[in-house]
Amino acid sequence: MDNQQMELLVSQIVKEVMQQCGGTCSPAAGGSQNLAKYIDHTLLKPEATRQDIKRVCDEAKKYNTASVCVNPSWIGFVSEQLKGTTVNPCVVIGFPLGATMPAVKAAEAAACIAAGAKEVDMVMNIGAAKGGEWDTVLKDIQAVVAASKGKALVKVILECCLLTDEEKVKACQVSKLAGADFVKTSTGFSTGGATVEDIRLMRTTVGPTMGVKASGGVRTKADAEAMIAAGASRIGASSSKGIVEGDASVKQCIHCGNCKNGGTTCPSGAAVLRKVLY
Repeated sequence: MDNQQMELLVSQIVKEVMQQCGGTCSPAAGGSQNLAKYIDHTLLKPEATRQDIKRVCDEAKKYNTASVCVNPSWIGFVSEQLKGTTVNPCVVIGFPLGATMPAVKAAEAAACIAAGAKEVDMVMNIGAAKGGEWDTVLKDIQAVVAASKGKALVKVILECCLLTDEEKVKACQVSKLAGADFVKTSTGFSTGGATVEDIRLMRTTVGPTMGVKASGGVRTKADAEAMIAAGASRIGASSSKGIVEGDASVKQCIHCGNCKNGGTTCPSGAAVLRKVLY
């Protein structure tokens, strides 16, 4: 399928979704009961040690989260730690830029699955998407889907903060056409994380059966419940305690907008900011 055919295939869907979301997209029905089972308990910091990864696994087992999501070098260790539980080992692929070749992403996914991964969160080729090369994006995702078929779920990280709404819709449709199981908002390493608006748009685009994962900046019970109400079926978070127990000590962004002028600290003191890594 060439790029022109791809554009024709998704263009009508894009128009329909954008018209439907001219105001506010309709959220999927659902509830926030048993929040832990929505959570991919995540630790992707480059400085994370074996002790840090074990702590995350222990927390995931305590709360019975959906998965533990880590970088590839830790997936074998995580798989061992989670044996005999219902918590899935989850790994990121092509992370955080998504700029490696499809064959490399596929090989990385296959190696991680061999080491025990049951879920694979891949970063799509963001530059190809921005350039309108949707056939390239499709082949990139298909390579990972083929390597994971029958062995692991595939979630496609769109990095929504770098895309227009139309590009988000196209990326969701291409992910669905490629056979992915989920679309996911963010790596958490770029200029923004999950928003309720993006979750609504993504859910409206992919329909009721495909997974939608909100990731990046979801730190409180209220954050998670808002994402689920908007249509999220999975939450990527490192603050599982704050989400599950409603920990009031977890700081929440008040969306004042004053952080957009740069810097690494919240001007209001209401939230913890992460310095952009690239």
